[in-house]
Amino acid sequence: MQFLFHEESGTNNLLVDGELHKYLFKVRRFDTSKNLFFRNLQDSNIYEYKVLSSDRRKTHLELVSKEDKPILPQKELHLGWCVVDPKTVEKSIASLNELGVTKITFIYCEYSQKQFKLNIEKLEKMLINSSQQSGRSSIISLEICNSLEKFLDQYPDTYMFNFSQNHISDKKDDIKTIIIGCEGGFSPEEVSSFDTEKVVGIKSNLILRSETAVVTVSSKILV
Repeated sequence: MQFLFHEESGTNNLLVDGELHKYLFKVRRFDTSKNLFFRNLQDSNIYEYKVLSSDRRKTHLELVSKEDKPILPQKELHLGWCVVDPKTVEKSIASLNELGVTKITFIYCEYSQKQFKLNIEKLEKMLINSSQQSGRSSIISLEICNSLEKFLDQYPDTYMFNFSQNHISDKKDDIKTIIIGCEGGFSPEEVSSFDTEKVVGIKSNLILRSETAVVTVSSKILV
C-alpha cells in the first residue's frame, strides 16, 4: 500500500473511522507510533499524519507535512469502451488504471446489451484501491455515452480497434482516443463511420474478448 485515500486529506486534523479504520487496525494491525501517508486524489500532494488518539472505533490524526508528489501516466489515453457486462469491466479496470489509462467512456454501441447498467461509484472505489496499491496520484475518469455517433461528435479524432492491416504499434504516437467493441464487435454501420486509416489492429487473426482487447490496446499504446 503506497498511500491511503481519504477525501479530506490535507486538512490539519483528520478523522479515520468506519471501513478504513477497520482495515488499518484490524486487518493491517497498524502501529500507532508510526505516521500515515494519505492522498485525496484531487491534487498531487501526499500528506503525512501522526496519530493523536485512537480507540476501537476511530482515530484522530494531525497533519505533519505535505509534499507535491505527482505520480501520473507519461501519456494520456482515452478509451471508448462499448458497454459490456459490468462483471467484465470489474475484472479489468484495476489493470487499466495501473497501465495509466486516463479516461474511459462507456458507450452504448449497437451490439451492446442495453440492460447492462454500470455502477460508476463501485468502479471508482475499485480504482481508488488500485491507485493506493500502485502509487498513482489520480484515478481513471469515467463517463457514459448513449451512442457511438454522439461519442464521435465529441471526440472526432477517435481510432477504432478492429481487424486491420494498420498495426496499432505504428500509430501509437498518434492515438489519443481509441474505441474497443463489445463482445459482439462493431456493426457494419459503425465500422463504415471510420476512415480506414483510423482502424488499427494487431498481428493476430484471433477474436479477442472485450476484456482482453482493452488491456492489449492499452499495453500496446502506453507501455
